[in-house]
Amino acid sequence: MNCPECYSSQSRITPLLHPEDCLINHTQYICSTCGRCICIEHDDKRGLQRWNFPFKSLEIAKLYLRTADVTMKQACGIYEIISKNGRKSYKIYANDMDLEIYLSKNKDKSCVSKAPVYRSDVFHEYPDSQIRKLTAEEVKQYMNEKNTSDS
Repeated sequence: MNCPECYSSQSRITPLLHPEDCLINHTQYICSTCGRCICIEHDDKRGLQRWNFPFKSLEIAKLYLRTADVTMKQACGIYEIISKNGRKSYKIYANDMDLEIYLSKNKDKSCVSKAPVYRSDVFHEYPDSQIRKLTAEEVKQYMNEKNTSDS
């Protein structure tokens, strides 16, 4: 069953890439329902947060959707973007207008449906969630739990 707060059925699936490094060095959104940590770090080089990047699949994009919702304080949507060469990716936007702005600047990309392929029904605040860096002990415990759930 998916967590109603962070939309995942696996409470230790994230971070996907270099998990220990991400947990140590990046700011995390900590789900108050299942305890999953989701990278919400801002990339100063690109001026973006992790959820702004393109994702290879809808399933991966869903893992980062909650951080977009929290950042934008609204239910955001995941859109299927198709490059001129036919490659699909998934990007999160706060609304259809943000998608249109992106497409107007990237003429080699399109979104056939012009609608999100996934969006939460409504944005909910979860007062017990946290946005912060983890302590060394929290990283150790989370990684132990992640490694156990990966087995």
